[in-house]
Amino acid sequence: MAGEVLDGVTSDPLLMGWMQGFPPPADRLLLASRADHMRFPMIRWSYSNMRQFAPSRRVGAGVGGNPFERALRDDLAEVPFVPVNSDAPVTFGESLTQAYTDGILVLHRGKVVFERWFGVTDTETRHIAFSVTKSFVGTIAEMLVEEGRLDPAAPVAQYLPELASSGFGDASVQQVMHMTTALDFSEDYADPNSGIGAYSAALGLTPRPDGYAGPTDLASYLPTIGKTGKHGQGFTYRTPNTEVLAWIIARIEGKHFADVLSKRLWGPLGMLGDADLILDQAGMAFAGGGLNLRLEDLARFGEAMRLGGAGVIAARVVERIRTGGDPAHFDRNRYPQLPGWSYGSQWWHTHNNRSCFSARGIHGQTIWVDPEAEMTVARFASHPIAANGANDPLSLPAWAALSHALKC
Repeated sequence: MAGEVLDGVTSDPLLMGWMQGFPPPADRLLLASRADHMRFPMIRWSYSNMRQFAPSRRVGAGVGGNPFERALRDDLAEVPFVPVNSDAPVTFGESLTQAYTDGILVLHRGKVVFERWFGVTDTETRHIAFSVTKSFVGTIAEMLVEEGRLDPAAPVAQYLPELASSGFGDASVQQVMHMTTALDFSEDYADPNSGIGAYSAALGLTPRPDGYAGPTDLASYLPTIGKTGKHGQGFTYRTPNTEVLAWIIARIEGKHFADVLSKRLWGPLGMLGDADLILDQAGMAFAGGGLNLRLEDLARFGEAMRLGGAGVIAARVVERIRTGGDPAHFDRNRYPQLPGWSYGSQWWHTHNNRSCFSARGIHGQTIWVDPEAEMTVARFASHPIAANGANDPLSLPAWAALSHALKC
């Protein structure tokens, strides 16, 4: 395998034999102690089985609802499009393995019109959603705002005195929600010395470095993040904002954030199955990216947003979320493939003539909502490159092509 370049077909976890056998052979065994679950190509198995590598808390679904009706259209696999910076067209079906897709559902007018599964991922799998989790957090925060229980103009320290002397202390709740906080924190997944490394060490999702003496849980780590500059002047994507927002939500509700998810969304939306939320060693939720859920439940959340809240999320909440953030605050240099976009309420917004909005997570996790086309896409993936910039040249034109095909 040394030196071999694995694509979306040859990296299939069943083909590679990860964790097969009782016990698996030593060279096919994945261990959290070696961080195997966070390294490609092993992620093609582990992202569908994260409960084996990290502690989690159940997000209960209650009775559960009914699956979406299927009205499958195999012709959608043949929809052509041209990836960004390419002259060679591909079909939507061909693009799925190129994007290292684990599972995908396309809904049109509330029915599943396209469905594909790959590797070890199936209808029952609880796959990690990574930063798509943030959009669940932002939605619940907006629900509390609508109820008058969360003041978006209030400083964070009003709700979390523990953060009064940190970079978050004088930031408003809304600045945290829109990630326009001025924090001394960088989030560069390719730089081991960036702030995301210190955050990850506190979270403990992978083994800490030898001799590590820093914080060992999120509540101890977040107060160490300082301030640089002035809040509210620009959007910079920083996951600790979401951890702070979820902490505020849990404090207001008097419940663990996993239980808030269950009460606010899982039960009322009729999710088909329980989910699992990864925890740090102190039991605090990894709210910035730790949700593991069924793909159909991911699609159900997106579809509820398309439908104005589906009677569960107040229509005014959905309207505020769909308005998005200020495009003038968006970092055009960091996201050259996303012209005219904004970030608001922990969601991404296109602000083009289709006004789509999206929840995005590393390695390709996606909810894509296109209200004009009456389309919702939910995807799980395990792309070898974490940043969405690796997938966007393929995925963004694919969603546009699907939209056009469904409107014809």
